[in-house]
Amino acid sequence: MSSLKNKYLITIVGPTAIGKTALSIQLANFFNTEIISCDSRQFYKEMTIGTAVPSDEELNAAKHHFIQNRSIFEDYNVGEFERNALAKLDSLFESNNIVIMVGGSGLYVDAVINGLDYFPDVDASIREKLNIELKENGIEYLQKQLKQLDVETYQTIAIDNPHRIIRALEICIGTSKTYSSFKNKPKTPRNFTSIKIGLTADRQIIYDRINQRVDIMIANGLLEEVKELYPNKELNALQTVGYRELFSFFSEEATKEFAIKEIKKNTRRFAKRQLTWFKKDKSIVWFDYKSKTNSIIKSIETKL
Repeated sequence: MSSLKNKYLITIVGPTAIGKTALSIQLANFFNTEIISCDSRQFYKEMTIGTAVPSDEELNAAKHHFIQNRSIFEDYNVGEFERNALAKLDSLFESNNIVIMVGGSGLYVDAVINGLDYFPDVDASIREKLNIELKENGIEYLQKQLKQLDVETYQTIAIDNPHRIIRALEICIGTSKTYSSFKNKPKTPRNFTSIKIGLTADRQIIYDRINQRVDIMIANGLLEEVKELYPNKELNALQTVGYRELFSFFSEEATKEFAIKEIKKNTRRFAKRQLTWFKKDKSIVWFDYKSKTNSIIKSIETKL
């Protein structure tokens, strides 16, 4: 990135279904700027309902970047996103002193703000073996392995995402060190100032909002969306909550009612992990999800 002075990246974080999108649009409009999405599930154009992509009205209310800009058939990872996002920030900061970033994917947020951790190369056969174990024994088998080898990562990683679990396990096995031991090393400093805002609520309120959102997704056609994607169910991009559970329904391994209950349960677990991840970051200023936008803006302006 080019040398920048007095440039600010305002990042909105928090658990799923808490209201991050609405706040990000209000802030983008107030500061007359644009939004970078770092929600790793919303990159894919084939996934709309199950990833809670902003509505057309919301997308038209403020300029968004990295929403449905990729295909599930493309390989895309956090390292590529970091490079793409920094390049976009470089461009946006040419005409804006402030840019908004929003998303619940903690790893992707950290990649943009702090940079990625370095992990050594390991023997490719380890990943191959883990993929076989996943296929033969299921994700729970790998989850138990990770809990034994690296409980810190187990408690913070997207534990329902087999790609993430395998990545952590291959480092643990290939280096005989924990995945978490490679994290939080000194990174390349950024040439913008980061301001982080978190939205939260009582846990039961979060869970109720999640349950309601899942019901709305079902009513809006999630089953039809997942049915179309079913032939590609092995793709990495589709190994995520809201899709994996309904794949079980379409393969006749579960009833529709059970699959929907599992979506709600796994989304609640996901929200709990999001909060665990973000609560470790003491630089985040937290607000109740019902807080007035004006009070959040005032807090931001004290840091500008």
